[in-house]
Amino acid sequence: MATPVAVAVMATLLLLLLFLIARAVYATFSFYLLTPRRIKKTMERQGVRGPEPRLLVGNLRDVSSLVAESTSKDMESIRHDIVDRLLPHYVRWRKQYGNRFIYWNGVEPRLCLTEYDLIKELLSKYSPQTGKSWLQQQGSKHFIGRGLLMANGDDWFHQHRIIAPAFMGDKLKSYHGFMVECTNQTLQSLQNAIDSGQTEIEIGDYMTRLASDIISRTEFGSSYEKGKQIFHLLTVLQHRCAQASRRFCLPGSRFFPTKYNKEIKTLKMEVERLLMEIIESRKDSAEIGRSCTYGDDLLGMLLNEIKRKARNKSAYSPSMQVIMDECKTIFFAGHDTVALLLTWTVMLLATNWSWQEKVRAEVTRVCNGKNPSVHHLPKLGLLNMVINESLRLYPPASLLPRMAFEDIKLGDLHVPKGLSIWIPVLAINHSEDLWGKDVHEFNPERFASKPFSPARFMPFAMGPRNCVGQSFAMMEAKIILAMLVSRFSFTISDNYRHAPVVVLTIKPKYGVQICLKPLNS
Repeated sequence: MATPVAVAVMATLLLLLLFLIARAVYATFSFYLLTPRRIKKTMERQGVRGPEPRLLVGNLRDVSSLVAESTSKDMESIRHDIVDRLLPHYVRWRKQYGNRFIYWNGVEPRLCLTEYDLIKELLSKYSPQTGKSWLQQQGSKHFIGRGLLMANGDDWFHQHRIIAPAFMGDKLKSYHGFMVECTNQTLQSLQNAIDSGQTEIEIGDYMTRLASDIISRTEFGSSYEKGKQIFHLLTVLQHRCAQASRRFCLPGSRFFPTKYNKEIKTLKMEVERLLMEIIESRKDSAEIGRSCTYGDDLLGMLLNEIKRKARNKSAYSPSMQVIMDECKTIFFAGHDTVALLLTWTVMLLATNWSWQEKVRAEVTRVCNGKNPSVHHLPKLGLLNMVINESLRLYPPASLLPRMAFEDIKLGDLHVPKGLSIWIPVLAINHSEDLWGKDVHEFNPERFASKPFSPARFMPFAMGPRNCVGQSFAMMEAKIILAMLVSRFSFTISDNYRHAPVVVLTIKPKYGVQICLKPLNS
């Protein structure tokens, strides 16, 4: 028979359990119903409306069906007016509800913001009060985890402080030799393909491998051959996560033993196993050499930080999981976005012969037959204009999201806590009001004048949270393109099918096929 004390303890535990269950139920109810309803009413009072959301799934089905319909067919010709194709929901709802409208990504309300004065204020003034939402973090949890791209608040600040030096100043300049060496190897591979009788090249594959090789050597001390499994697995994860982002996410659903969850978990574990091999190899090398440092590349900086923080018993010390998340983030961002920039730029030069000739003449004049040096790069003004125009027409990321973690004021607009702000970068880049009547034409001359407002052209975002690898990416793109146009002339293949699609980033659905001709022949 239970004693009174035992009964009291059991009753206390039961009450505690009921309290925790009630608290969890209320939190879930608040997250999925109360908070979205409050935000919806707040925005409606300010005249901001949008399509009526369905319970729990919001407007996800509308977005999915509109995108599926718009991308079901290839474009009939090589045209650059791709907003209707990639953001059909934006086009439809903007016509219905005006420049400001709100739509629902599941239970997450998103405000569409295209007014660049407000965008500048948001990204510059309110950086600490905004960041990546819970749904975004969940969507990328198995892909790039909580690395710099998905971190918020103090975590982002500490991670940025560790990583930023790897992409700045003399450290950035020291990568020049690796970039030239890797590019020479790729150009030789292209020459070998031509010599073997290939008449058509899928340039995207070569650019992806080249960008992967460069980020592997400069930031991780390994070659593409060592990292190619990681790149492959991250690409597969990217596609899986993109598919998942179009579906409603139930709380705790990631723990369900579904086929999707099992596949994601297996891929994630394999990526992290391969990364741990690279990390352990670096640790072993340092120990064998009795060195006090793990190196001065990005991986070395991350490992040195763990060692330094442990020695000083600092409050913030990056865990091994954070290190792996940073590696995944840089592996992905360091090759995918640059490879796409190069691929789209080659496509544009292949279909605009006069600009290809202009760039080639500039490179010949500036570099005088030599490989481009760090001192040559600032003098390649026409090439810089071409790269900017490519980033305008085909920005790697079609949108830039930020969630408000507290109430903020943007101009005349009150943005309540919990509202996610959606900046449609692609639509801004293709706005006739901002860029003129020739907005959908390839015209690098538009970048010959004074710099535009940062919120008008922001391929790498802006403000404190702008892309940490911006200078790295531009340096890499200039070196590769300058060397490519110096060695080859190229035209678009008759087999090229113009069909941009979004898989987190804007990609050519069937690749970009070009016909290369060595200039020395």
